[in-house]
Amino acid sequence: MVRNASAGNGSELAWFKSSYSDSSNPNDCVEVATTPHTIHIRDSKNANGPRLSLAPTTWADFLVYATGG
Repeated sequence: MVRNASAGNGSELAWFKSSYSDSSNPNDCVEVATTPHTIHIRDSKNANGPRLSLAPTTWADFLVYATGG
């Protein structure tokens, strides 16, 4: 699923959910948008709420940890 939202500086972010998201309730998920220098993360239930912004290397380290890889 892709949603476009303002990045706060006039550019557009393409938000997507994991293919592992539970399709029975598509709004209960974390969404991610990537740019060359930042990974943006938000709660799909509160698209205008708080967001995390991480360096790509930090996100990659998290993914290794989260997937047990």
